[in-house]
Amino acid sequence: MRKIQTLCIPLKKDRVLLGMKKRGFGFNMWNGFGGKVEEGEDIEIATRRELYEEAGIQDGLLSKAGMMEFSFIGEKTILQVHIFRLSNFFDEPIETEEMRPQWFDFKEIPFSKMWPDDKYWFPLFLENRLFDGEFLFEKPSDSNYSAKIISKRLDEVSFLN
Repeated sequence: MRKIQTLCIPLKKDRVLLGMKKRGFGFNMWNGFGGKVEEGEDIEIATRRELYEEAGIQDGLLSKAGMMEFSFIGEKTILQVHIFRLSNFFDEPIETEEMRPQWFDFKEIPFSKMWPDDKYWFPLFLENRLFDGEFLFEKPSDSNYSAKIISKRLDEVSFLN
């Protein structure tokens, strides 16, 4: 079974906006903004909804950057994550019940406090390259455990569906 998800990472010049997850899946880790796509909801609309709910941002230009599939040993659900970059926005990010946003210079991204797959695809994202990949994890990360990658595939692509 596939669960469709979104992930949006706002960019301004040489800085990236990440959020510290305050609850739920990925608690106490830095990540982009996103979540599940509701039944019947368009992926881009879901991306904008999640970005607004988690960081108070509702304007800007969305562009698709990547498509990733994440799975965990013993779990039947595959998380299919559509990754977007957001540019040309003017809204100031705000802290919400779920996320605490913070700007990071490209050279200071806190990979040690992020999902372990991020260090593989994030450089492609920052270079404005398109990518597609799959990661199999032992189990999900939490504040005390960093997910162990069992296998991975990451390809640069010329287009995304």
